[in-house]
Amino acid sequence: MRVYLSGEIHTDWRNKIIEGAKDLKLIFDGPVTDHAASDDCGAKILGEEDNKYWHDHKGAMLNAIRTRTLIEKSDLVIVRFGEKYKQWNAAFDAGYAAALGKALIIMHGPDHQHALKEVDAAALAVAESPEKVIQVLRYVARGTLPS
Repeated sequence: MRVYLSGEIHTDWRNKIIEGAKDLKLIFDGPVTDHAASDDCGAKILGEEDNKYWHDHKGAMLNAIRTRTLIEKSDLVIVRFGEKYKQWNAAFDAGYAAALGKALIIMHGPDHQHALKEVDAAALAVAESPEKVIQVLRYVARGTLPS
């Protein structure tokens, strides 16, 4: 099973899931999590821009190649909404995955329940922690419950 890990890049939630599910032999993909590289890739590769809008636009387009391709290849998409920043890109990824009919797990804390109610409604599971997501993955991959 191929799993795409989308969402906030400021905590180690991806590593926790990958490490906790390593025995399941899943293939994990995700966005570029080096914030500076993600922001500057378009200008560094395609040419510098004086206007910040075009600088950001070039980066967004290059990142979209990666994101769209890997979400399309995935069987399951996990989207994490963090506490600190508004992750518009994560919401877009969740919508894109839902539109493609991908199995979707959403992860966020209780403070985001109301704001993400429509996103949660599109998901097949909503969890508050990487540990809960690992339990979902274990159940989906092996049919086993936590002991």
